[in-house]
Amino acid sequence: MSQPKPWYAKLYAQVLIAIVIGVLVGHYFPSLGVDLKPLGDGFIALIKMMIAPIVFCNVVHGIASMGNMKKLGRVGLKTLVYFEVVSTLAMVIGVIAALVIRPGDGFNLDPSVLDPSAVPDVSQRGADGGFASFLFSMIPDTFVGAFTNGDVLPVLLIAILAGFAISQMKGALRDRLIGAVGDATKLFFGIIRIVSKAAPLGALGAIAFTVGAYGAVSLWNLVELILTFYLTAAVFILGVLGIVAHLAGFSILRFLAYIKDEIFIVLGTSSSETVMPQMMQKLENMGAPQSTVGLVFPTGYSFNTDGSNIYITLAALFLAQATNTHMSPADIVGLLLFAMVTSKGASGVSGTAFVTLAVTLTVFPAIPIQSLAILLGIDKFMSECRALTNIVGNGVATLVVSRWENELDAETLRENLRQPVSGSE
Repeated sequence: MSQPKPWYAKLYAQVLIAIVIGVLVGHYFPSLGVDLKPLGDGFIALIKMMIAPIVFCNVVHGIASMGNMKKLGRVGLKTLVYFEVVSTLAMVIGVIAALVIRPGDGFNLDPSVLDPSAVPDVSQRGADGGFASFLFSMIPDTFVGAFTNGDVLPVLLIAILAGFAISQMKGALRDRLIGAVGDATKLFFGIIRIVSKAAPLGALGAIAFTVGAYGAVSLWNLVELILTFYLTAAVFILGVLGIVAHLAGFSILRFLAYIKDEIFIVLGTSSSETVMPQMMQKLENMGAPQSTVGLVFPTGYSFNTDGSNIYITLAALFLAQATNTHMSPADIVGLLLFAMVTSKGASGVSGTAFVTLAVTLTVFPAIPIQSLAILLGIDKFMSECRALTNIVGNGVATLVVSRWENELDAETLRENLRQPVSGSE
């Protein structure tokens, strides 16, 4: 019987140590910390290059293997309903936190002293936005182009079409294609296992750059907003998702412990995309079928960004309070409804939620959009929490949909959550 690895040889421990080292390097040697940025960027780039093929293979294999198209439609409908309900709850909780804690009160920000050029130019995006524009954004210029533009939605589209096409084939050809896609999936996950060994270096570089570039002291003027956001996200994960998990037959705390490696990687890289492949594999290890995992989890990166949703409504109301802008109940409802549209299609890349917030504010001219500039310095510190909340929400969603489909026994799930994951320890 092999001896268990010492604690320092485990991935989550190595990432945590790297984060601490990154903070120290960035604080005491800020110029060196800034120079270490390529380590974080390089690790994220390595993971991102594998996202499209893994999503494609999982979705294609899941749909082609499902056979029953009625089941596919049923799973898809349940998934979208769940996403819409939970995402809306996340936004509502963000609103409640902003109204109860009121982190922007007393800031008395004068937007005229801010540099408007620091805010992303979203005028065209805001003018051309809307649900129709969002749908058309799913269509790639070419089949190959879907894999090169860095967006998950076009990959999902062609994967769904390819899965349907294979499912309609007969006999040996269909079986060979399904087998080939399954083998390709194993290959890509093998690459991910190799790349993941560099996670500590990626986390060190990302954290060292953040602290070195912005400085820990610069956080104090907006620390209340940061603490409010982290507290709200914790309430959402332990409260809302905790209740959902309990109803589905498992403990949210055990689930968090099971994905601890991925949690620390996300905290270090500020991107939920860096753990998409590992999370999909772990969800299958918990007992969720590959067909459901391949459909639900990747789709959640565009339709179920719970952390980003909390951030959008909380940050918008914070800016209103900071600039002494009055928001009536009707304004708040309007903000909530519009954010429900603009939040769809956002990927798990760090910084996407900031741009989405800017788009959302284009319909509320009363809130000076240049006030977004005050969030630039702390956005990096909030992106970790956004990404973490997103992956937890999508993981829970996948297990819940599997339970709805009676594909995952509650006792089996609980037993699997008690077991260590091979390769991650």
